[in-house]
Amino acid sequence: MRVVSGSAKGRPLKAVPGTGTRPTTDKVKEALFSMIGPYFDGGTALDLFAGSGGLGIEALSRGVDKAVFVDLEPKSIETIRANLKATKLEDQAAVYRNDAGRALKALAKRGTRFDLVFLDPPYRMKNGDELMQTMHDLELLEPEATIVLEYESKYEYPEQFGPFEQTRKSVYGETAVSIYRYEPETKEDITEEAQPHD
Repeated sequence: MRVVSGSAKGRPLKAVPGTGTRPTTDKVKEALFSMIGPYFDGGTALDLFAGSGGLGIEALSRGVDKAVFVDLEPKSIETIRANLKATKLEDQAAVYRNDAGRALKALAKRGTRFDLVFLDPPYRMKNGDELMQTMHDLELLEPEATIVLEYESKYEYPEQFGPFEQTRKSVYGETAVSIYRYEPETKEDITEEAQPHD
């Protein structure tokens, strides 16, 4: 595993020891970023279920200003910190050991809002859409935020639910990647809809 592009291009990344995590391969990572970027003009990213931190680090390397990394496993937290140090991106990162639900509540209390979210839960968990809905309820997302959901290709997530619309989907063997755009209804939209039209 390495950083594919940007300021830290080519730097090797450590994988989390053991077999509990499933790192996103460089091939999938490259395809994924060509779908959503490939480069960014600032913004804040969230890497939930961060594992080795590869996706959040790639986003930082490609121009995101700040990234928050969350994982529950101590080994993952150690690996993320080591990878941030190796890529010299630690000053732009915050790393938290917590489960996803608690972490989202804690981030909401701090008033953090994200332009880009990576969701790569373990394949046994099929709750990517629930987590996205929670982010909406907690007001964690900027309008037009991009959510990247990685999951087992045998599973299907809805193309549209609540304020989320799937804009792209690709399958790489056992891995599927869906890109969602967050489009909350603004108060103006609702007011306009309420007006009678000529």
